[in-house]
Amino acid sequence: MISVVIPVMNGDHWLGDTIPAILNQQVKGSIEIITIDSGSTDKTLSILSSYPVRLIQIKQEEFNHGLTRNLGAWNAKGKFIVMTVQDARPLSPLWLQELLNGFTDETVASVCGQQVVTHDLDKNPAEWYGPISKPELRKYHFPDKEVFLGLSPAEQLAICRWDDVNAMYRSEILMQLPFRQTDFAEDVLWAKDALMAGQAIVYNPFAQVAHYHHEDYGYAFRRNFIVQYHFYKYFGVVPKKYIPLRRYLSIVKLLLKEKRISYIDKIKWLKYNYQSLRAIANSNTLILETLTNKGEKQLDEVYRKAENKIPQALKRSPEPGIN
Repeated sequence: MISVVIPVMNGDHWLGDTIPAILNQQVKGSIEIITIDSGSTDKTLSILSSYPVRLIQIKQEEFNHGLTRNLGAWNAKGKFIVMTVQDARPLSPLWLQELLNGFTDETVASVCGQQVVTHDLDKNPAEWYGPISKPELRKYHFPDKEVFLGLSPAEQLAICRWDDVNAMYRSEILMQLPFRQTDFAEDVLWAKDALMAGQAIVYNPFAQVAHYHHEDYGYAFRRNFIVQYHFYKYFGVVPKKYIPLRRYLSIVKLLLKEKRISYIDKIKWLKYNYQSLRAIANSNTLILETLTNKGEKQLDEVYRKAENKIPQALKRSPEPGIN
């Protein structure tokens, strides 16, 4: 059996696509879906009741990225446990099989798939999926943890860019090595813990889910700040001063070449991406200036005073363009 664990919260916009795509997977053995709802007030519970899924309900204030996923794992019956989210839709009926294919030998504790943004006109064209190299499995294994520790912080982080939007774990390993209690980056931290424990992890880009968040300036600023804060705390990686001009010019070039997008929508997407890049640059600057001028304790205080949870994804209108 494969157990698929999905934390849910006001997910009625996505679950009607996500759940059927999981139930329709072509894989040997059975599939169970475990949903953990943390106080939905929309039609989420009604939608879930129409599918053969197990529902666990917790209070909103009890949700924790690490502990809530542990709760799902402890209730799972499968030999393998998949972590995903309510707005991630498998792109193929072979998604679960592709994740299984990443378990190339007994040393592999977990396999992480790939997130892609489909070429839909209501999604940011700058994020549309376009592979630039031939996909291949990547395995990382450090039987001697000192070899891993000998890598630079940036190299360690690059190896541990794990993601519970699309990851499969051996149940027995997850019982021995559960997620830590943390309000963000439980997956990245788990990957580091697994490697330090002598386990192997695999990235399989053939296991794909469609996943996209429409971001306003505030969402992009907070998300990047929280991500970069945890990368600094967990790996010691300090964000670089971000000058987005080159990236913005590449987006301008991309939009000018895209014939499916109207002139008006090109202008809207240029504005959208400018705001997003400016948010990233400003949040990086906040971290750098705080560390340089006031130190790590003050950065921790800024983080604690801020609303230190990434806001929920915006529910998009089906109309094309930007709303």
